[in-house]
Amino acid sequence: MSTDDLPLPDDMDLLKSMIREMAAKAVRTEGLEREIEALKVSNAAAEDRIRELTAILKAFDRSRFGRRSEKLGAMSEDDEAQQAFVFEEIEIGIAALQAQVGNGRPAGEKRAPRPRKDFAPHLERIEVVIEPEDLPEHEGKQKVLIGEDVSQRLDVVPAKFRVIVTRRPKYAFKNADGVIQAPAHLIEGGIPTEALPAKIAVSKYADGLPLYRQKGIYARDGVELERRL
Repeated sequence: MSTDDLPLPDDMDLLKSMIREMAAKAVRTEGLEREIEALKVSNAAAEDRIRELTAILKAFDRSRFGRRSEKLGAMSEDDEAQQAFVFEEIEIGIAALQAQVGNGRPAGEKRAPRPRKDFAPHLERIEVVIEPEDLPEHEGKQKVLIGEDVSQRLDVVPAKFRVIVTRRPKYAFKNADGVIQAPAHLIEGGIPTEALPAKIAVSKYADGLPLYRQKGIYARDGVELERRL
């Protein structure tokens, strides 16, 4: 069908309304096209920056853990902490850029709803029942349960420090030689229990949390973390 065969109303006001609507659609389409082009340019720049930062990270890894890392091995603790800080900041920058590229979408486009995942079955479940308040107008009326709304929220119990006082009595034998006593701690003469060095090691090597950052976390509870326990 050609444009000459399109049925058009004879009403002049209706024709004007159709023309205004078509003009508005054209403006919206043009605006969306400009936004899409801007997003393409922004995403391309972000991807270029991600490649640059990734290359820096790879070079940094090679300098730290490669065969020629003997020079870095002689660095002071402050230099090592500074390099760890730079390393972490670069990782954060890459993650932010990746999120920017992944979340870029034209204006007006809605995010697809994400399916709700249940929490891991091994997590402890604590049920809390919140009953409605008994108001004066409810007096004398019998409540009948007709249903309930159930929600699950992820909670965390913050870690807390404690002091374990350990006593190791010494015993001697009456009318005999010899003294017996329970074995000493894993770290003889040390302040921490066995659990604290394990947590520090896991946080540093498994979770990527440098010692200087852990030191700041522990300081909030008044605990001073030394570089050597």
